[in-house]
Amino acid sequence: MLRVMERLNLTLDEGTSGALARHARREGKPRAALARELIREAIARREALENQRRLARDYAAGRSDAKQLLRDLEVAQLELLDREDA
Repeated sequence: MLRVMERLNLTLDEGTSGALARHARREGKPRAALARELIREAIARREALENQRRLARDYAAGRSDAKQLLRDLEVAQLELLDREDA
């Protein structure tokens, strides 16, 4: 299966560019590969936060299944944190 990736050009300030280069060297990865990984992680965290906020609103509004949904979300967040520590 052929994977096609979209190209995105970014302009980074000196500090961000330097930090990306340092982390890429430490991990032995190309900067672009690390940037893709970091963007995916940031998107996953943002989506988890959005879900948590939505569920908190639902819980406050008395949604009947909100407690279970919050428990499920907490488990998913702990799994995500475990992956980040690995």
